[in-house]
Amino acid sequence: MKVRQDAWTHEDDVLLAETVLSYIRDGFTQLAAFDEVGDKLNRTSAACGFRWNAEVRKNYNHAISLAKKERKERKRAAMTTNTKTIKEKNPTSSPTNDRYFSFDEVIGYLNTLKDDIKQIHHLQFKNKELKEEKDALLKTNKQLKEKIACLSKQQTTIHEDYEALLKIMEHARKEVLFNEQSN
Repeated sequence: MKVRQDAWTHEDDVLLAETVLSYIRDGFTQLAAFDEVGDKLNRTSAACGFRWNAEVRKNYNHAISLAKKERKERKRAAMTTNTKTIKEKNPTSSPTNDRYFSFDEVIGYLNTLKDDIKQIHHLQFKNKELKEEKDALLKTNKQLKEKIACLSKQQTTIHEDYEALLKIMEHARKEVLFNEQSN
């Protein structure tokens, strides 16, 4: 059973970073790296993931970029140079049909593809949420503009009524003064 440990040492952070970067380079998921580090440090993979995202990752942005670049280069190299040719007796077979990929290459490619698809789905979901939020904000903005226009019109009417009332009161005052002077 894994016991909660609150303090992370510098060595723990380095182990976490090296493992995650290695997994990225090799085309595996960060979740798998968190599992491995969790087993080594007697921590949960969730704790490792939280530590990575909250503290450690920001110190390794350049290394992450390099690891992703290396992964792409390895994938590209594996697709071109590490393929093996199957010699068939059929002389009419084309060279493209004579090549095959190792299981590790195919699995690595499929894992990367799976992660990419998950990322695409996540981004599509996030995009949908943001569009809905934008539409709601536009609707609220329109309603507020209409309310401002209505209140502005009401204010103008009230101001005009107030001016008219002042004129009536001034006229009545003058009438009273005139009547008093006449008597």
